[in-house]
Amino acid sequence: MTLHLIKQCAVSLCPQVSRTFHSSSELYKVVQYKLSDIGEGIREVTVKGWCVKPEDTVAQFDDICEVESDKATVTITSRYDGRVTKLYHAVGDIALVGHPLVDIDVEEAEGMPEPTQEVDKAVPEEDVKVVKEASVAEGDETWNKSLATPAVRRIAMENKVSIKDVRGSGKHGRVMKEDILEYLKNKHHQLPVGKSQDRTEPMSTLQKVMTKTMTKSQSIPSFLYCDEVDMSKLVQLKKEIKPYLEKKGIKMSYLPFILKALSMSLLEYPILNSTVDESSQTIIYKGVHNIGIAVDSPSGLLVPNIKNVQNLSILQIAKEASRLQEVAIKGNISPGDLAGGTFTVSNVGSVGGTYARPMILPPEVSIVALGKIQTLPRYDHLGNLYPANTLNASHSADHRIIDGPGTYARPRILPPEVSIVALGKIQTLPRYDHLGNLYPANTLNASHSADHRIIDGATVARFTNLWKSYVENPTLLMLGL
Repeated sequence: MTLHLIKQCAVSLCPQVSRTFHSSSELYKVVQYKLSDIGEGIREVTVKGWCVKPEDTVAQFDDICEVESDKATVTITSRYDGRVTKLYHAVGDIALVGHPLVDIDVEEAEGMPEPTQEVDKAVPEEDVKVVKEASVAEGDETWNKSLATPAVRRIAMENKVSIKDVRGSGKHGRVMKEDILEYLKNKHHQLPVGKSQDRTEPMSTLQKVMTKTMTKSQSIPSFLYCDEVDMSKLVQLKKEIKPYLEKKGIKMSYLPFILKALSMSLLEYPILNSTVDESSQTIIYKGVHNIGIAVDSPSGLLVPNIKNVQNLSILQIAKEASRLQEVAIKGNISPGDLAGGTFTVSNVGSVGGTYARPMILPPEVSIVALGKIQTLPRYDHLGNLYPANTLNASHSADHRIIDGPGTYARPRILPPEVSIVALGKIQTLPRYDHLGNLYPANTLNASHSADHRIIDGATVARFTNLWKSYVENPTLLMLGL
């Protein structure tokens, strides 16, 4: 850094000295600072913002930029003392692991190691080509926003036209006078429309990840299981321990109880805490219960997971769940908090809704969605009606290795068949007869899946109505004997 100070003083006195210092390979050299491997198998990131610009002086551990991956947001720091000479990416660009982020002019005496070629090979050439093409395509709009002469900008301003709305026909997308006139001509011929206009914007990093993950999830042949959970005793327990929790300054929801119950159940049914290795046709049973909790953060849906739930108390689960929700909402979630999940819970009921069809997060094989708690009339074991606190739970499981019935179900058709019916359990629920009198009805929920290529919904409905009439009036079955 001493030589840099001498150089800066010399430049202010005599510009020619600058060329002498800069061209001396014995004193300075330009180093390409490449994006290092940030772990978790991440191969590309989105540049969210720069902390430096060309000609800025940086020291070791100074912030260079902030990047976002499908795991988390990370700040990249400098490993060199020197002067930034070039930025390789604009904000919003994709940066590849092992490829340059910035050029830094450093002192030769620092003896920093040359960038290795091994890292460059971390990303295949075809991937680089795809990313470069995407960057160029996405960059067209950026060029249109900025490239225009003052005269053209004046014409646009006089006609109340935004340059960014005009497609440039000049070099590098430069907006020409003719482009403005053509835009105005076409605008005058357009039919009048309302003030509301369509808006196109690029996907965020999290939205890209959701697209990729959910598309892959859709390929998993899942079995949807739904049931009703009587929360009455848990609601009462929470009321009883509330004074103790308040003295300790602990805020407790129902989620920690549910997560502990799920973990204890996974000990009995470990296949729900596994992954499928299709290449070797094996099932990998996970030794820990890292249960993910879906968090509705400002940047999008995040699923951090609580590690080793099988070894935690309910209070410990509550504290960790609170911490994960807090850092996720603040945008400070770490890659470690997001990695290693083995089972997931979506508490969508905290936002609204009674039932949901959760999508499995690969490579996991199971996910549970919780509805909101409702107070509904139910019968106890003596036949007495009471107000029950109920919660509807929906469970999606990988049907390649997991089976099971429920109250409601979304059964999978077994080829070459075109239809399948799933029957739930029989429940005694309060219902009204044709006179308006309340009576205890024995009800059964049935779900019917049909091949929609050849069978329409109305046909399924009519078939079910006829089948239902036979079951509800069993004496009619005598006609078929």
